[in-house]
Amino acid sequence: QVQLVESGGGSVLPGGSLRLSCTISGRAFSTYVMGWFRQAPGKGREFVASINWSGGVTDYADSVKGRFAMSRDSAKNTVYLQMNSLKADDTAVYYCAVRIDKIHTSSSYLDYDYWGQGTQVTVSS
Repeated sequence: QVQLVESGGGSVLPGGSLRLSCTISGRAFSTYVMGWFRQAPGKGREFVASINWSGGVTDYADSVKGRFAMSRDSAKNTVYLQMNSLKADDTAVYYCAVRIDKIHTSSSYLDYDYWGQGTQVTVSS
């Protein structure tokens, strides 16, 4: 079994910053790829960012490019999503997800095997 635990969500003013964390635990696997998705009320799950096995390749949705940065600390089995210049449109529940035994990024939620419980991010004045 694999568990993912997100943290770092909260409420912030427009233009502010937040950093989300996601720690993976459970059974051992050789390689894995991590992703962040979000879901706003009344909308479908949307790709935000993905990072490959080595951490050397990242992929972002156009809506967050230049504002968000994803990184990973493999020693801690943790990934981060640094979110800057936040806008009201960024308000959503943010989920981290993992692709087991894969090395390449993906923007499709169908490619991910396990999901965290989600953390709320609210951007409002």
